[in-house]
Amino acid sequence: MIEHIEKHHGKDVVIADMVVSHADNDHAAGLIPVFKRFRVSNLWMNRPWLYAQEVIDQFHGNWSLEGWIDNVRSKHEYLVELEYLALERKMVPKEVFCGAQIGPFQVLAPSRERYIRLIPDFDKTPPPCKSEAAGLGRGLFEIARNGLDSIKEALDVETLDANPPATSASNEASVVQLGLYDDKKILLTADVGPAGLMEAALYAESLGILSPPDMIQIPHQGSRRNVTPAVLNAWLGQPDGGAHYRGNALVMVGRNKLEWPRKKVKNAFIRRGYNVFVGRSDGPVQMPYGYDRRGSSMTAEPFSHDVEDD
Repeated sequence: MIEHIEKHHGKDVVIADMVVSHADNDHAAGLIPVFKRFRVSNLWMNRPWLYAQEVIDQFHGNWSLEGWIDNVRSKHEYLVELEYLALERKMVPKEVFCGAQIGPFQVLAPSRERYIRLIPDFDKTPPPCKSEAAGLGRGLFEIARNGLDSIKEALDVETLDANPPATSASNEASVVQLGLYDDKKILLTADVGPAGLMEAALYAESLGILSPPDMIQIPHQGSRRNVTPAVLNAWLGQPDGGAHYRGNALVMVGRNKLEWPRKKVKNAFIRRGYNVFVGRSDGPVQMPYGYDRRGSSMTAEPFSHDVEDD
């Protein structure tokens, strides 16, 4: 990424806004060398330890406030390093909750209230003081249903789960942003799940800006846990068998991950009028509409009649 920025935007470029979508290592760690290399005007990230006072009563009484903060900070080493780097530059990282405006992007989720509700279930916070059954539920976040038996779908037959197993609490805390470039609406979703996407849709509706985006990032490599028919209908419109083109969907999966995106997820976007472009490289890509014309190009993928069975 550093090479790409230096080559196409200049070695002395200033990054206006850097946004940490959520605390998972694969989303936060790579920003550190970029932050070190370039000047950054604003760093946006949510740091769970800032809300210790509001969540401490949900943890075992043996935790002191200071002890809980130290524990949580020790497990968020990349956020802590970014915080340190920012403070070294006399820059205070900014909270990133719905209502924030970041350049051309409006933040639609998470709300501060929902983010704080999610903190006790983050993988990198101590287990909350709940019933054993609730604790077991937290562990189930990490159990993937990877059945690869195939079933049939058609443009008018959808098998996407209306109530999938929950994605992780950290994923659900992902920042969702709606941007406007040259009259094109772009929805960035990171690894958010159905709850966050629906919160974003309701907030966008309250602002009068809810309409099918011209481009949408498919969340979390196209996992079946992160979208449902209801939330896709809210954002993209009702399925019409792809009869009307509405926009482009982009998903990054990395090299050699042929099982991603899940076919029934890809089909769900195609069914609602979106061409699905899959980035299968480790570097920058050429995005549809040419928002950044530099990088490797992608080709829209076809509808799949054989999809994974749950």
